[in-house]
Amino acid sequence: MATEYGHGYEHGYGYGYGYGQDDGYGYEPYGGRRHRVPAVLRAPFEARSWREFGYVLLGLPVGVTLFVWTVTMLALGVGLLVTFIGIPLLAVALAGCRGFGALERARARGLLKLEVADPEPLRMRKPGFFPWVGAVLKSGTSWRHLLYAVIQFPWSMFSFVVAVNFWAYGWALLTYPLWFWVFPVWAGQGGLQLYGDAHHSVYLDNPFEITVTALVGLLFTLATPWIVRALTLVDRVMVHGLLGPSRLASRVVELESDRGVVVDTAAADLRRIERDLHDGAQARLVALAMDLGLAKEKLREDPQVAARMVDEAHGEVKTALQELRDLARGIHPAVLTDRGLDAALSAVASRCTVPVRVEVDLAERPAAAIEGIAYFTVSELLQNVSKHARARGAEVDVWRSEDRLMLQVVDDGLGGADTAAGSGLAGLAERLDAVDGILVVDSPVGGPTRVTAELPWRG
Repeated sequence: MATEYGHGYEHGYGYGYGYGQDDGYGYEPYGGRRHRVPAVLRAPFEARSWREFGYVLLGLPVGVTLFVWTVTMLALGVGLLVTFIGIPLLAVALAGCRGFGALERARARGLLKLEVADPEPLRMRKPGFFPWVGAVLKSGTSWRHLLYAVIQFPWSMFSFVVAVNFWAYGWALLTYPLWFWVFPVWAGQGGLQLYGDAHHSVYLDNPFEITVTALVGLLFTLATPWIVRALTLVDRVMVHGLLGPSRLASRVVELESDRGVVVDTAAADLRRIERDLHDGAQARLVALAMDLGLAKEKLREDPQVAARMVDEAHGEVKTALQELRDLARGIHPAVLTDRGLDAALSAVASRCTVPVRVEVDLAERPAAAIEGIAYFTVSELLQNVSKHARARGAEVDVWRSEDRLMLQVVDDGLGGADTAAGSGLAGLAERLDAVDGILVVDSPVGGPTRVTAELPWRG
């Protein structure tokens, strides 16, 4: 259903996600520096390619050291489990793997530009050696580090062999025209021997063969950075999946943060309600009681003055009632409970200082809590439009996309809105994040401003 307040206007709306060029790690936004040389030609000379090649080269000695430590300590620990010494040795082995994991995260951060958060720390109820041993052995993070130590060694060996061979053969063949003279001068043969047996030999010694050799080397050289990049992609997955925080731990941290946001938001709402009651309706009711007391005293002496005072008190009662209605609407509007988002958002749009078109396309109602958050999100966004946007009109669209409730508010104002500026949009984004929602602001300077919110349906 679409409802338009005021004159309104028409806007095209939708999503636009753009990606720029590859910056060597991820994607570069539009407006970034564009290279005239194709990526396949400049890859062998880019810093990223050399960093990744260095990561593969370092991977083998690191893998050997880590594997030897793990296997040796694990064998000692398991072999001595029949005694008391085996359990502490296993704990020390796991602690060593965690230490190597910190070094591996630093290596990935420096060479692969891969940011991996530190895993959750050990949880010990009380300090001491034996509680530490128990915490290390019970930690899933410790065992994931041990698994990384076991599988990283064979993978690092494979990556090292592949990368070094492709890199060495590629550059050697590409530069063959520069050093093929070594063979006739020092080896007594025409060039690099391609084939040879007791009867005949094939040497790369004429201009055509030398040129073909260099072209093959060029293909190897151009392909090597992408092969190494594919190899390090596996390393990225292993480091991120085994050396970083687990999904469960990350989710616990996220829920703890969201709980804090919800508690702070509820406390702020209670303070706002208390302030509105104290400064608004309560103050008016106190003044009303005083005015009625004075009118009662004046009733016998001067009925006309008393009547005028009662009339003024009647006006104050109306104002106090209106303030109480506004306060109740700010807590949870009755129209939202009774008639849903369509009617409630239409009521909000009618109070906006600019014409607003509202379109709600919902076959059914979401959960009451989600509905309330959606209502207050649109209310706050329309307040921003009224106070700050200097817009001539706005649009509100609400629809369902699978298991998500989608909201979009568009205005033709000055733009420049930013959640990072510490404005009300930042608080709104935190509130939505507390219920697994998302707030996306697209507001270039000069407008238009498009704010999109996603909420879980939970119907």
